[in-house]
Amino acid sequence: MLSKISLADGPDFSVAAVRCAGHRHGWSPPEPAGRHQVVLVRSGRFRLRSEGRDVLADPTAGYLQMPGDVASFAHPAGGDVCTAVTFSPALWWSVAGDDRRRPASAPVYLDGRLQLAHRRLLRAAPDAAFGMAEQLVGLLDGLLRVPGRPAPRRVGTRALADDAREALLADHPEAGGLFPLARLLGVSPSHLSRVFQRETGTSLTRYRNRIRVTRALDRIEQGAGHLAGIAADLGFADQAHLCRAVRAELGRTPTEVRRLLGA
Repeated sequence: MLSKISLADGPDFSVAAVRCAGHRHGWSPPEPAGRHQVVLVRSGRFRLRSEGRDVLADPTAGYLQMPGDVASFAHPAGGDVCTAVTFSPALWWSVAGDDRRRPASAPVYLDGRLQLAHRRLLRAAPDAAFGMAEQLVGLLDGLLRVPGRPAPRRVGTRALADDAREALLADHPEAGGLFPLARLLGVSPSHLSRVFQRETGTSLTRYRNRIRVTRALDRIEQGAGHLAGIAADLGFADQAHLCRAVRAELGRTPTEVRRLLGA
């Protein structure tokens, strides 16, 4: 029995937690894949079979699927919990390169560093556009190093970082997430993320939060009364998300900030 909880759902990628309960010693009927997808196991284990290839999936080994891949599944060890990440075709190409070189339902292997990246991806769910997107490209960079990936357009690294900052500061319509921002600047998401970190000393996610926290400070100092309204206006997931961001940047809660500013 399968159950699925959506953690993020957007035009470029979606992330879902999938839980399978019960045992199945035999193989399921063949199931076709509809999109590019990476499946990573949080707990438990199971087996899949595709085009004569058997794969054991567990927390150290997941698998990827392309549209049209057909696989059967068996769960002789009982239930499991997985993370399923699906991608738009354009994003898949920018991250993984030419998928024609890969066998159907190919395995991907995770060392301890990538297992930690998997868990950090899930913790970033409240900020899917930037926090989760940055964690995702870092995770996939480790999982999907494929010869033939198209090289990013060469852009001066300082200029690229400055262009990204300008788009974020100006609230450009395409600066609402890592993937549309990368498209706007004509580079891959992983290249943009790496360059921005190297040039500014901070991640895009942290920089964007600094902008939003600065604007939250302005609102608080001007006497805005409701933190939930500030959070909604500035694009935070909710009031708790705003409070965590303020505390991370300032070392104080919004209530303490309000008191210090006499607002």
